[in-house]
Amino acid sequence: MEYTISQFKKDFPDEDACLDEMFKRRFSSIKVCPKCKRESNFYRVRGRKCYACQFCSYQLHPLAGTIFHKSPTPLWLWFYAIFLFSTSRNGISAKELQRCLGCTYKTAWRIAHSIRNLMKQDNEMLNKTVEVDEMYVGGKRRLARKNQNKSMVVGMVQRGGKVKAKHLKEYWTPTVLKNLTDNVERGTRLITDDSSILRKTNRLGYLHDSITHSTKEYVKGDIHTNTIEGFWSQIKRSIDGTYHAVSKKYLQNYIDEFSYYYNQRFSSTSFFESLLSR
Repeated sequence: MEYTISQFKKDFPDEDACLDEMFKRRFSSIKVCPKCKRESNFYRVRGRKCYACQFCSYQLHPLAGTIFHKSPTPLWLWFYAIFLFSTSRNGISAKELQRCLGCTYKTAWRIAHSIRNLMKQDNEMLNKTVEVDEMYVGGKRRLARKNQNKSMVVGMVQRGGKVKAKHLKEYWTPTVLKNLTDNVERGTRLITDDSSILRKTNRLGYLHDSITHSTKEYVKGDIHTNTIEGFWSQIKRSIDGTYHAVSKKYLQNYIDEFSYYYNQRFSSTSFFESLLSR
């Protein structure tokens, strides 16, 4: 479902509309004041971002505990930044956000990473048929070993369903297999390439099929890893085109962002609404 800029401006014309929306989302179910225990209508406190009970003046703060809490940046700019993220599929760099919001680069960078923190992957387990593969990001180009100094990401995608991806600091058997069991139900059919580590998944209760890329075999019936490789290509194009380079420290934040975009593709809720509800 698309949420356009005209709809955004209609729903949130100013700062007050944004604050009212946050109050409605967080406290609309409160009919009785928690302090005086009387049925009350909470009114907006002038000059402050809070609402007070009409009888005892007990205050409710709709921004407390959110990414907007104690931020000097106008709330409307936060909402607009979330809108920009919701309309993008290739990511929004801090420099681009700086130009759109008219703020400093430091502020834009902080806003961008705060919004990415809303996109963290959930704990839902994958099942049925799941493709598993790894991707290497960054590193210096002219090195003797192909993947030396690169960051490795392991991804799992359920065909017709969600994707899970994680930046692993160490690519060795216990780490990879633990990541697998944490995200994929036992008894699931796994499809992988000819990685020596992933060959050991049968002993964990998975049904394992593999394709041998080293012999230029890419499809064998319904055995392939094209779905997860399509997800990798989207991430690589976006990093190269939008961010240009991503540090190891924040790589997982960007992986979460692109996983969120991928997983929301079949949602009946708009990206903006989904992000704001988080």
